[in-house]
Amino acid sequence: MECPYCGSERLKVLDTADSHESIRRRRECLSCGARFTTYERAVVAMPVLIKADGTREPFDREKLKRGIWNACAKRPIPALAVERLATNVERHLRALGQAEVSSRVVGDKVISELKDLDPIAYVRYAIVYLKLDDLHSVRAEIDKLLAEQAAPSVAVVDSQPAGLPLTTSER
Repeated sequence: MECPYCGSERLKVLDTADSHESIRRRRECLSCGARFTTYERAVVAMPVLIKADGTREPFDREKLKRGIWNACAKRPIPALAVERLATNVERHLRALGQAEVSSRVVGDKVISELKDLDPIAYVRYAIVYLKLDDLHSVRAEIDKLLAEQAAPSVAVVDSQPAGLPLTTSER
């Protein structure tokens, strides 16, 4: 490990915090006195993505996050939410246990999570991912989203008044 400011290898760890995905270390350079943060994450073999044109490329977490950030631009979405979404996609890919996976799997996972996270970010991502190339297809997607949000959630309600025992025929 080298200081990003002066290149010295004389570093001191000031603080360590452990989370599920990584270890955060606050460091200080003993040469120049600069402080910086590093994150350690286990490198786990991720599947190769098979793109729509048949080409293959390794999964790239940073590329995934850039795409999510583009959809979330100027939206009130915390950075932690984007990190969590990227982590969920990685977990999903690892759980599949396959050496190669269609890039469609990644897009489907992102779009389903964005739908719950922020509807505007979802629509922005959908325009690119679902190739919505005209206003009618964009409007149809928005109408579908609005219909899903307006649909009342169906709750099962017991019609038996409280305190009265069920008869044999009602059981």
